[in-house]
Amino acid sequence: MIRPSLQSAVHHTMMFLSPLLLQNLNFKASQLSLAVSLCLMGLSAAHAEEDAAASANVLPTITIEAQGNWLENANAEKVQQHAGARTIVDRQCLEQTASTSLKDALRQVPGVQVQESNGTGGSDVSLNIGVRGLASRLSPRSTVLMDGVPLSFAPYGQPQLSLAPVSLGNIESVDVVRGAGSVRFGPQNVGGIINFATRSIPENFSGSAGLTTEYASGTDQTKLSPNLFVGGTLENGLGLALLYSGTKGNGYRENNNKTDIDDVMLKSSYNFTEQDQIALNLHHYEGFGEMPEGLTAAAFAENPYQSKNQRSYFSGRRSDVSLRYTHKDDVNNFELLSYYIDSFRTSNLLTDQKDKNGNPFKRLDEAPRDYKVFAIEPRYSRTYGLGNTQNEVTVGYRYMDEQSSELAGRADYAVNAQPGAFAARTASDGGTKAHAFYIDNRFELGKWNITPGLRFESIDTHNTFNVYKNGKVDSSVSPSIQSDEFLPSFSVLYKANDNWNIFANAGVSFGPQQYNQLATTNSTTGAAVSTLDGLNPEKSKNYEIGTKYLGNGLTAELTAFYLDFDKELQLERDSTGNGIWTNLGATSHKGVETGLSYDFGTLYQALEGLKVYGNYTYTKAVAEAGEFEGKDLPFYSQHVGNLGVGYQYDQWSINADMFAQSKQHSPNNPDKSLPAGFYQTEETADGKYGDIAGYSTFAVRAGYDFSQQLNGLKVAAGIKNVFDKQYYTRSTDGTGGKYVGQPRTFFLQTSFDF
Repeated sequence: MIRPSLQSAVHHTMMFLSPLLLQNLNFKASQLSLAVSLCLMGLSAAHAEEDAAASANVLPTITIEAQGNWLENANAEKVQQHAGARTIVDRQCLEQTASTSLKDALRQVPGVQVQESNGTGGSDVSLNIGVRGLASRLSPRSTVLMDGVPLSFAPYGQPQLSLAPVSLGNIESVDVVRGAGSVRFGPQNVGGIINFATRSIPENFSGSAGLTTEYASGTDQTKLSPNLFVGGTLENGLGLALLYSGTKGNGYRENNNKTDIDDVMLKSSYNFTEQDQIALNLHHYEGFGEMPEGLTAAAFAENPYQSKNQRSYFSGRRSDVSLRYTHKDDVNNFELLSYYIDSFRTSNLLTDQKDKNGNPFKRLDEAPRDYKVFAIEPRYSRTYGLGNTQNEVTVGYRYMDEQSSELAGRADYAVNAQPGAFAARTASDGGTKAHAFYIDNRFELGKWNITPGLRFESIDTHNTFNVYKNGKVDSSVSPSIQSDEFLPSFSVLYKANDNWNIFANAGVSFGPQQYNQLATTNSTTGAAVSTLDGLNPEKSKNYEIGTKYLGNGLTAELTAFYLDFDKELQLERDSTGNGIWTNLGATSHKGVETGLSYDFGTLYQALEGLKVYGNYTYTKAVAEAGEFEGKDLPFYSQHVGNLGVGYQYDQWSINADMFAQSKQHSPNNPDKSLPAGFYQTEETADGKYGDIAGYSTFAVRAGYDFSQQLNGLKVAAGIKNVFDKQYYTRSTDGTGGKYVGQPRTFFLQTSFDF
């Protein structure tokens, strides 16, 4: 039963926050002015407090520490104090569960849905994740970072992760912030912030070497994932670490072979005072993976693992360098981050075509692309006292310069013949210069923690788009767009007691138009056309209310969320197979997320080492306009859940896990003779459209630590999809069709720490 004082506090919290949670809430000028005023008041108060303290030659007493970059050194306590839905999966959890890939790791996070490899996002170097019913294909609506540096080719103009330059073996933790992050990070943050933190430089010299071997039952395919880590800190404060993680081998589909990934990082840091540090990271990633085609319904029924496509692949490389200076003391926290990214990607995509007489022929498309990104971001935080409140004010700025060069070519040839010379079809040269300013102020008054904030984005994007015919430019357009957006946010955290918090937040997220959303090829005339009049940047209003508990062996969270898109963009295909961006219209995403972990050792000593964990998410994502108004959006599950149990005894560790998701939809209308708005639920012959059945899989893992016999040696073995459940997904892109999921897979993990 809730105590009267707590009941009153909760009542007042709900009364205070209820206007924020109304479905049709708009951030009007008065609310924006309030957020700005509160933040500016915090800045002026900080300066006033500093001047007063200087005149008295006495610093005010500060009871909170300047947090600064709250993605740094993330842990359970930081998650507990964050006024929004947030989950961290650390290395220990990754090692004890049956996680052999980033997809496995992200499935442990409430609200996150991982799409199986399919279509042009079907290689091992891509990442397909969606948050709260948002599109999963190539993870377009989340800000995905590694050590705070964006992973996408170009965060503003090309945010997709067809090349995801990150490997599980180099990761220390996965930090997923699903709300209350829109002020500090952007753009494309409606789906939250996902930060992969790499293994940190140790104080003393140490290292480890490991190998994961996977064998897909029934396919005779084997995949190896080696990793290496070595590093330490010298007496003079210089720290160095070398990280390597790779993947070599074959997938479980035919023509999903020759996977070759190398991911290497050199980290360095130097503490030249107790309060000042400079860190330099050098990172290089190269990846290659074949992409089997989608199958028709008949081919899938015959053999779901078959593939007749021997030429489709995706490859890319990325080199980046980041330099970070930090100063930390009891009152101030300053960080200056700068990075440069040079990326290249290309793909071959083979498809079967028919000419106007119905004769079959082959088509091979190639799409090499180059991107370069430079950014510099200073951030300053300061704590100060004001009356009965303790505060932290943070101001930051980021300048980013992107350059993009994209080419598309094609070769048509007869069946059983070799492709001829590639002919250029389109080429584009784009760029973005973006300035982002942000400010927030964290007020701590008793048990209350209130943080208003404001982000301002000024974005200038252009793209020169050329269409070729017979090797020469036939038509050209050069659209450009300037976007200036104020993005306010407001969060509240109530500390009910030392273990229990209640929170709520509201914010606005913004996604600018990408390079391929500025211009395209007209499907009728074949000429280059601008799409500025037909498309628009995306904006969403996001709301959360929830509660967290941490202590006494229990970690629990419960969050209700609501995302309100004014206009959302969707990628469709025209009759020639070209990708065409269209306005999907207004959409809404609402639901509930819950997560739980309990250590029975805190209850009974005899149960020490036994724990249960799990999460469940209910999502309802629907179109609010257009032909499918009121109906589910494609490729998301309303129900997703995980449940696991782990037991550690002496040198043994044993885990059993279950994953389940409900059905999905692929409703696009492939038959134009059907009535407008027809929502396809029955499977079509090409396998692209129709409902996708839900499924559940089980995994087990057992590990043994040989440290007592041979110091540092650990061995584990396990099975994913224990009962060999056959499940599938679909794709509607250029190589669309039906795609089978991972069959029963055996894995062996060995590691040696030194």
